[in-house]
Amino acid sequence: MSEPAFRPADILLPVTADMTDWSVIACDQFTSERAYWDRVEKRCADKLSTYHMILPEAYLGSVSPLDMAERANAAMRGCLEADVFETLPDSYVYVERHVTGGVRRGLVGALDLDAYDYSPRSVSPVRASERTVADRLPPRMKIRENAPLELPHIMVLIDDPDLSVVEPLHARVHSMRKLYDFDLMEGGGHIAGWQVTGEEALRVDAAFRKLCDRDVQIVVGDGNHSLAAAKELWNRTKASLTPEEAARHPARYALVELNNVYDPGIIFQPIHRVVFDVDTEKLLEFMRQKLEIPGGREIEVAVSGEKRGKMRIRGKTFGTMIETLQSFLEEYAALVGAGEVDYIHDEASLLKLTEEPDTVGFLLPSMDKSELFRTVIQDGVFPKKSFSIGHARDKRYYLECRKIK
Repeated sequence: MSEPAFRPADILLPVTADMTDWSVIACDQFTSERAYWDRVEKRCADKLSTYHMILPEAYLGSVSPLDMAERANAAMRGCLEADVFETLPDSYVYVERHVTGGVRRGLVGALDLDAYDYSPRSVSPVRASERTVADRLPPRMKIRENAPLELPHIMVLIDDPDLSVVEPLHARVHSMRKLYDFDLMEGGGHIAGWQVTGEEALRVDAAFRKLCDRDVQIVVGDGNHSLAAAKELWNRTKASLTPEEAARHPARYALVELNNVYDPGIIFQPIHRVVFDVDTEKLLEFMRQKLEIPGGREIEVAVSGEKRGKMRIRGKTFGTMIETLQSFLEEYAALVGAGEVDYIHDEASLLKLTEEPDTVGFLLPSMDKSELFRTVIQDGVFPKKSFSIGHARDKRYYLECRKIK
């Protein structure tokens, strides 16, 4: 049995902040919708907010990542100097989030980066679910390398059909301290959290330990690139430490939200593709010639803001179908010297984007979540951007913090 890769942490929460203003959505959401982030920026301009401590990817290309990282790190230092946080020592936070599919239950704690390997054929206790794209790591590493704090939008999954780790906490909330209870901004739903410490934390630890005799303890669901950035920086830090120093260094761990893949609130949503600045008719015709086969896996095509039909493309499995589509789009873009690809979590957002000229969208089907662990164990990682947990506004919002220096 391997050692547990998930444990309690010293978690920080703001004492006096308006929590709706404090908590903003993951930085990798609404990347093609600057208007979303412009609204958030305006709302949070003079507020105590996690917005000032992150790098929204919608602004990449127009603002220097280094400048944004320095701004984010300065905001973190300002919060620490102003003593805005309360510390929850050696604790988890049990979270109930109202999302599109109902209520999603999770547990915020620390993941051991020494147990995590995001390489495609990893055999570690904690594994990525999707392929890590190396050029997406530097902006996240810029934020973290000099940051005194971390703010998680990472969601990780356990395979717990007996509902033994997270779910029992729901019946015990009356005996736990409630930490927050508020509406998230921009239609993010409602969220509440309770401190899990003492005997309750020990019960969680004992239940999680029973899952540790499996090939995989944890699979990363959302935020793999942020976790990979934390891993890379930890490897650099660890190289200069003694084994004793490394064992207790705070950067060895990353704060995450742990969810059970069988939680009814965990719904795998497809990540759609949109292609800009391309002759849509030529692209679709070439695609039909190269990929379409009878009995293939079905995707939908959107042009001019409307669904324009279906296409069946090659792929024995869900993952290989996405790999086929992704490889084709990248090769086509290189061939014609045009065709920027973006990844959209929300169908309505994709249809809106395809109203623009020379833009085509591909709407992908959903994956059966029971296949996740089996696929990761047998086949390794899925292609990049294969699925996400929930709709765009259901993604994790930044809320809890932890010191990493």
